[in-house]
Amino acid sequence: MPPITRIRHSTETRQAEIIAAVLQLSAERSPALITTGDIASAVALTQGAVFRHFPSKDTIWLAVIEWVESNLLGSLESAAQAASGPLEALHAIFMAHVGFVMRHPGVPRIIFSELQLPDETPLKIRVRTILERYQRLLMQQLGSAEKSHQIDPSIDKAGAAMLFIGTVQGLVMQSMLLGSSERMIADAGRVFQLYRNALRSKS
Repeated sequence: MPPITRIRHSTETRQAEIIAAVLQLSAERSPALITTGDIASAVALTQGAVFRHFPSKDTIWLAVIEWVESNLLGSLESAAQAASGPLEALHAIFMAHVGFVMRHPGVPRIIFSELQLPDETPLKIRVRTILERYQRLLMQQLGSAEKSHQIDPSIDKAGAAMLFIGTVQGLVMQSMLLGSSERMIADAGRVFQLYRNALRSKS
């Protein structure tokens, strides 16, 4: 009988597997209830092996948030760059965000869970950084739309950016309450049209 060959995975590969496991587990239960034992079971490792790739549970969650920042904002920025104009970019960003949540339903649970904590933690600071980068991206598009006379110049652009993010979050919360994301795409198209109409230049 030939000897069993054990495949040794690199730390980067194991870290990616652990991050993916946390995202999947967060789609199934409250992130606050996920233990390192749960994570270890999900990737078929011992807890000790998990901690060989991440020194603590906090560093696991920080890596997850960093993954969200890179992948969510990357997809939003790519959507904006591919659009033909600023209003089209806003629509593309809106739909890209909804699509990202549908592919990774654990992400909003992680973010909402972290923002509810009263303490100022490194994770909460990182989540705030994501929101700030998101708002800057929206402000750029709103500024371009104003310069091209596509939106009412009297619009409060900072407020419009906040409303944009809040509208996406509302759709996400509704899908979480209903336990289904099937209607999100259809609802997102209708809701964005209302948002766009509110911005439209009156001239």
